[in-house]
Amino acid sequence: MGIGGISIWQLLIILVIVVLLFGTKKLRNMGGDLGDAIKSFRKSVRDGDEKDTKEGEAANAEHREMEDQTEGRVIDAEVKKESESKDKERQA
Repeated sequence: MGIGGISIWQLLIILVIVVLLFGTKKLRNMGGDLGDAIKSFRKSVRDGDEKDTKEGEAANAEHREMEDQTEGRVIDAEVKKESESKDKERQA
């Protein structure tokens, strides 16, 4: 028993028919093109991952720099509830 109920002999017959239809040269070219496409796809994925890593490192460095600059400062802020701000908008 082969793949999905297809026997080895049936797979060989299909292979022979494909080779007769397309020829070995065309099949070799198609295989090479497919291999090149897969290689370029993997390279672009790898380059994208490296770019994301570099951007993440730059953002972390920038964040650390901002923390160093604001260290020791006290920021005074007032928090308002959403309902209070809506009431003031209605009154105005």
